[in-house]
Amino acid sequence: MDAEEAGYRKKVADFPGSPLTQFALGRYLLGKARFEEAIGPLEEANRLQADYAAAMVALGDAYAGAQRTDEARAAYLRAREVAVAQGHPSLADEIDDRLANL
Repeated sequence: MDAEEAGYRKKVADFPGSPLTQFALGRYLLGKARFEEAIGPLEEANRLQADYAAAMVALGDAYAGAQRTDEARAAYLRAREVAVAQGHPSLADEIDDRLANL
């Protein structure tokens, strides 16, 4: 574990109820192509904040990277619903691209 990861993990430990800290750790792991490891914190971010579209997209990316296509599709579809409901058509378009590439 490098210092950056340790910092993210410390923030999660210090603020376990924060969707942002969970999301940040998940994104870090996703960026390192550690897809299976990224799923846990990203699922937690989504559990803590059900309308966190960016966390839903990242969770879909983690599932896709882990070859869990059905779960990726479900996460992307939910993220798209939230993006549209929140008035973010460009995010919905990005999600459509991800769905097309599954």
